[in-house]
Amino acid sequence: MRSALISSMFLALLVGISSAVHAAPAPVGAEPVVAANILPEAELVTINLNTADEATLQRELSGIGAAKAKAIVAYREANGEFTSTDELLEVKGIGKAIFEKNRNKVAVN
Repeated sequence: MRSALISSMFLALLVGISSAVHAAPAPVGAEPVVAANILPEAELVTINLNTADEATLQRELSGIGAAKAKAIVAYREANGEFTSTDELLEVKGIGKAIFEKNRNKVAVN
């Protein structure tokens, strides 16, 4: 009987301490972590190589200036529509580095 009384008092003490710890206010100076500081991912813009004009190519693609944008349009006019984005590598001035920078930004649909 005595051990049951001691056990129940010990249990009551643990429950009381546990409740007090969980109900305690946050320390002063502790600031909550706010998810608003995380920037949303930029929206990916896809450029159709068969319809984009020089200004759009120059504005939206990395490493494409006026001369390369003009070369892309000239290639398209001379050879017909692009059938694959890989065909962009055949345009004078477009190398693997520029193509890789823009791989996810271009399409031919």
